[in-house]
Amino acid sequence: MIKVEKLTKIYGKGEIAVRALHEVSFSVKAGDFVAIMGPSGSGKSTLMNILGCLDTPSSGTYILNGTDVSNMTDKELARIRNRKIGFIFQTFNLLPRLNALKNVEQPMIYRGVRKKQREEIAARVLAEVGLADRMHHRPNELSGGQRQRVAIARALVNEPDIVLADEPTGNLDSKSEQDILNILKGLNRKGITLVMVTHDYNVACHANRILHFMDGEIVREEILPEDGGGSIEMD
Repeated sequence: MIKVEKLTKIYGKGEIAVRALHEVSFSVKAGDFVAIMGPSGSGKSTLMNILGCLDTPSSGTYILNGTDVSNMTDKELARIRNRKIGFIFQTFNLLPRLNALKNVEQPMIYRGVRKKQREEIAARVLAEVGLADRMHHRPNELSGGQRQRVAIARALVNEPDIVLADEPTGNLDSKSEQDILNILKGLNRKGITLVMVTHDYNVACHANRILHFMDGEIVREEILPEDGGGSIEMD
């Protein structure tokens, strides 16, 4: 599904150059749920931007579902983003003037899906995340947890190969956080591959693996047993 080898990202040149990632290597298998943790400046956001085809590495390779996307053009990356990757953001990134249904339809518009089919798919996915009775509400008429459910539905409508979640519970109260984590875990049980950035270890523990980042490198990996037992640290 995902394989990165010696991924390096450097911003700037010469004396002002900043190394955000240094020879990062790991893989994500289909059906995995991987959490990425680390302090501010550890490289988490840079990695997610590259995984989401929003940026390209300075060196190294990134293979997504058998395709090397490391050196693609902006147009090629945009096509990959729309067809193969679903995004969930901490701040939801919903269009305020559109209701939930229309927000969820947006990725399908870019793909050229017909209006009737868009509406049917969007309504079905909203129902799957528990918002069948809220699909005609605008974002300001929804709670934070409900807005994040809309964002999750939007991430799923194009049936992506992978879903990237950047601090998906960061702006939520404890109940909404648990609701969203339950939805994400349910999606993963259905076979959807998830990569999630979080600063909260308790949130990260809902994944199957945790990659700990520091100064642009993976410094530790944990494997989390499904039975809730203790984690296994990998060298």
